[in-house]
Amino acid sequence: MIEIAHLSFWYPGRADPVLRDVSLSIGEGELVLFAGHTGAGKSTLLGAVNGLVPHFTGGHLEGDVSVDGVSTRSRPPREFAHLVGVVGQDPLAGFVTDTVEDELAYGMEQLGIAAQVMRRRVEETLDLLGIADLRRRALRTLSGGQQQRVAIGAVLTTHPKVLVLDEPTSALDPTAAEDVLATLARLVHDLGTTVLMAEHRMERVIPFADRMVHVSGDGSVVDGTPPEVLRDMPIAPPIVHLGRWAGWDPLPMTVRDARRRAVSVTLGPPPIRAEVVGETVLSASGVVVRYGPKVAVRDVDLDLRAGEVLAMMGRNGSGKSSLLWAVQGSGPRQGGEVRVGGSDPRELGSAEARKLVGMVPQTASDLLYLQTVSDECAAADAESDAPPGRCRGLLDRLAPGIDPAAHPRDLSEGQRLALVLAVQLSAAPRIMLLDEPTRGLDYSAKAALARMIATLTAEGRAVVVATHDVEFVATIAHRVMVLAEGEIVSDGPTAEVLGGSPAFATQIAKILGEPWLTVDDVLAVRR
Repeated sequence: MIEIAHLSFWYPGRADPVLRDVSLSIGEGELVLFAGHTGAGKSTLLGAVNGLVPHFTGGHLEGDVSVDGVSTRSRPPREFAHLVGVVGQDPLAGFVTDTVEDELAYGMEQLGIAAQVMRRRVEETLDLLGIADLRRRALRTLSGGQQQRVAIGAVLTTHPKVLVLDEPTSALDPTAAEDVLATLARLVHDLGTTVLMAEHRMERVIPFADRMVHVSGDGSVVDGTPPEVLRDMPIAPPIVHLGRWAGWDPLPMTVRDARRRAVSVTLGPPPIRAEVVGETVLSASGVVVRYGPKVAVRDVDLDLRAGEVLAMMGRNGSGKSSLLWAVQGSGPRQGGEVRVGGSDPRELGSAEARKLVGMVPQTASDLLYLQTVSDECAAADAESDAPPGRCRGLLDRLAPGIDPAAHPRDLSEGQRLALVLAVQLSAAPRIMLLDEPTRGLDYSAKAALARMIATLTAEGRAVVVATHDVEFVATIAHRVMVLAEGEIVSDGPTAEVLGGSPAFATQIAKILGEPWLTVDDVLAVRR
């Protein structure tokens, strides 16, 4: 189905190729996972499958890529629309209509599919992805996870032979991610669809993958089955790290396999997680947020302590982002009160509010608008009335070595996140709110983000992280709050909330049971 022969690619102005002499042969009905650190070239390799690389990106390409016998060098990407469906990292950037139903039908309209067939496929896809209740919703009013499911659905309705998905589960809650992956697996097994997927949360995808391609970052790739590739791969999911530590061979790829082997593992008393006893730095009571008739946040109370990391979890559309924006002061709030140091951020000017509560939105790069990193830092210092150099000093502590002359859009996801954090921290807020900060980050970048958060809490700041990444939450959070339909349904210590939940349990918790959450927990008692 897909033949990649001696592919090399250079981006404009770059001396070294991002891909170097890559050759792959991918057959019909295979699900292939592409893995590698942020910026290694995964998206570039996937973009070459339908010709977006180099026809859209520019640059110099050597070698050849063909799909179903047709070379992408000689045909523009539009001529592969019936063969290759693509879902990018940013769903909103790919939408061309206003409502969910229209977006699902748009691709079929362009391919000239009969109206009766279009109607049937739209209904099938709405049910398949569990988004029937969203059919008439405006796309811009959806949560990030809901937008991601719509983007996947808009591609599925065209019934392409090849599906290319770049981080398709990054904004999905664990249950929705499993549903989407199970749907893709059915397409592979029942219809012979070929699925190529880049995903940093490998623990979600590995049980479904037939093959795995590690894009190493030096231009080369390693191709094989998941156990073969993961044996020596530097970045790996928790289940693989546990298997390496325990000496299991072959490495387990599923929780079921690992549980069977874990009966021989003997562990001492579990580590005790420290409790936060700092002063209360934020108090919110009776917070209500409505969008028209829809109630997004319903009478929520929230207290934060200095030095605390609170993880906010819940299914897509449960009200996490709405609550963060209401607390920060920029978002709508129809009821309730928020107090930070005796003031309500909503009643202050933006500059004063930033000194109380900093906010990093789901798409952190939305806050970056200047031409260089140096310009962004200078503007942040000026807007925050901070001494010159404060932002750059913060950035060097969070992510050392970033070129001050680099364009912010040319940075990796992790570097951009660090820059936005530095910009927000220039105002010296006691509280930082992070909305889905791990989207697009590999395991190494998430470890760096965890260290950034630890630095903030050591300085006495409180941090709130809204996320679906249970493995990250287990690493950084003191406390977990779960929302459903705008209400708090659970609020307690991390081990208690995650360990006792089938939906939010980590891989290690599923294998070893409560209260074990991470590989580091295991290593701490085995040293």
